[in-house]
Amino acid sequence: MFTGLIEDTGRVAGFHRRSEAGILVVETTLPTAEIPIGDSVAVNGACLTVTEKSSTALTFDVSPESMSRTTIGSVRNGSRVNLERALKLGDRLGGHIVSGHIDCVGQLSRSEERSGNHQLHFTLPPEHARYLVEKGSVTIDGISLTVNAVTRDGFSVNIIPHTFVKTTLSQLKTGDRVNIETDIIGKYVERLTAPWKTEGGLSMKTLAENGFL
Repeated sequence: MFTGLIEDTGRVAGFHRRSEAGILVVETTLPTAEIPIGDSVAVNGACLTVTEKSSTALTFDVSPESMSRTTIGSVRNGSRVNLERALKLGDRLGGHIVSGHIDCVGQLSRSEERSGNHQLHFTLPPEHARYLVEKGSVTIDGISLTVNAVTRDGFSVNIIPHTFVKTTLSQLKTGDRVNIETDIIGKYVERLTAPWKTEGGLSMKTLAENGFL
């Protein structure tokens, strides 16, 4: 579990494909001595497992599922990636609850600067846009952000100067692809209230019959 608060922007030192999978090496200023083999680290929002490490770099196995559902497979040597270590019990939850499981890949459609802030507009598949609400939370390449507005197939966010320069958002160009994780709470609510998707699911009728409405 993560919070969406980026700790470091690491540099990709190598990416090696193995058929449908891959091995990713990222140079980082994170204290690698404190990160044991087997720990989870969010790399551009995707939860990956540390398989090797040195004093300055972390190595991750990238599964076929992660390759197909994220932008990890398109990283290049020298590119920057957002890094966050897994949340510890008792840590402050400064962003929002982030699972590190990417829902879809979105695309930057427009960017504009307003009073030193940056407004970024993204498109994403409509079936995922339904989990976004105005002033709710969304994770873009691992960054916890507040949704400004939502359309049928997109949304916009406002980026303050600190977040813009401390993450990879400053490198984005129109048309670039990003990893999107929608708010996990919305997905659970839909699952519980959709009887056509799960037998015995919670419904308005069930709530009324049991005196909750």
